[in-house]
Amino acid sequence: MNISHQKIDDISAKISVDLTPEDYNPAVDKAIKDQAKKAKLPGFRPGMVPVGHIRRTYGKAILFDEINRVVNEKISAYITEEKLEVLGQPLPVDAEDENKYNWDYKDTFNFNYEIGLAPIFDIPFTAETEFVEYDIKADDATLVERTKNLRRSYGKMTNPEVSEEGDVLYAILKQEKEDGIEKTTSVRTDVIEDAKIKKSLVGLKKDDTVKIDIKKAFKVADIARILGITEEEAENLDVTKFELSVQNINRLEEADLNQEFFDKLFPEGEVTTEEQFNEKVKEEVENLFKQNSAQKLRNDMYTFGMEKVEAKFPEDFLKRWLQATNPNLSAEEIEEGFADFVSNLKWTIIENRIVTANNLEVKYDEVVDLAKERIYGQIKMYNINEEPTDEQLGQFAMQLLSDREQANRLFEEVKALKVFDHLKTTVKTKSKKIDYDKFEKLDNK
Repeated sequence: MNISHQKIDDISAKISVDLTPEDYNPAVDKAIKDQAKKAKLPGFRPGMVPVGHIRRTYGKAILFDEINRVVNEKISAYITEEKLEVLGQPLPVDAEDENKYNWDYKDTFNFNYEIGLAPIFDIPFTAETEFVEYDIKADDATLVERTKNLRRSYGKMTNPEVSEEGDVLYAILKQEKEDGIEKTTSVRTDVIEDAKIKKSLVGLKKDDTVKIDIKKAFKVADIARILGITEEEAENLDVTKFELSVQNINRLEEADLNQEFFDKLFPEGEVTTEEQFNEKVKEEVENLFKQNSAQKLRNDMYTFGMEKVEAKFPEDFLKRWLQATNPNLSAEEIEEGFADFVSNLKWTIIENRIVTANNLEVKYDEVVDLAKERIYGQIKMYNINEEPTDEQLGQFAMQLLSDREQANRLFEEVKALKVFDHLKTTVKTKSKKIDYDKFEKLDNK
């Protein structure tokens, strides 16, 4: 067997494979014998079908499959040996030429494949590259909002006689047209967007009615949820005026700042005063802000790398490869998503070259640890006082990683974190204190 490649330009090449009978017949003979042992055909005892019969009946199909397998294996090994940084997979050139062969176990085959090559460029991160690492401080408004949410989470539901802003009205909504929509539902006044409508729902009692324009009051998604219709139906409502008739008023009273409340949030007796509670809330919020800061730094590094690297890609080849591997996608769909595809491909190449150049390695234990971390965060989100054991987290992690898609996603996430951690040791970072409200505005500039 002879395999060689010839560069067409810096980002594309052709691989040529010459295959003689001596290269493929041993594999074909073995496949035919294996098939004879497994075949169950009328007139033959199981496992006793003559090899000659299999060769006459299925020989060409087996020959075709084995040649494809041998060629693919050899090309894959050749790409590795030659250290070719290939994009996608090789695509056959002039596939119709296969009709010129007899497929009689005596042919000398020549197959040609086009390959796309990753562009050559320098990694732009150096010891002179500088980034800002933000030290985010919790402003008073954020702490007040977090405290309010915690108190509401452990508050109690009451049914006052008169509605106030923020209440949930259990009401009948009736569309103002014949045979219109009529729905008994819960209406959250805190999500109403129109100030005038919101004010009209304050001071209501049971059996009071008020007319509202539901399109002005709510976003389309909220309208769909409230009326039990699809978002498309909500978007296309012909009559948006509804009569709202109050059936009941629900109000979530915030929990008192007392020992019972503190012990629901933290280990019993750990927090005994309002001052200690406020410090705990501040600590929790600023720990979350560290994640925001780290994500901002990663985003800034990503943006810098993408802007500094100028790379040309074999776009025509990549579009043909995408079409070949995704036959259900139309040419228009491929064209529509192609810019994002190339952008993701560009960063993947940057990332992989950093991994290779610095011998970074993703270990299985690290993927498991990240899975545990994600699961722990979800548990604490719903019950801040629940503390799962490491054994429980391990069991949940194994269940999560049994899903191949989830396992691949976590593997890629660990790899990405390793790359960014390495970059932090390569570039310069300077710390800058900033309030959370100002931090939020940074990406909007």
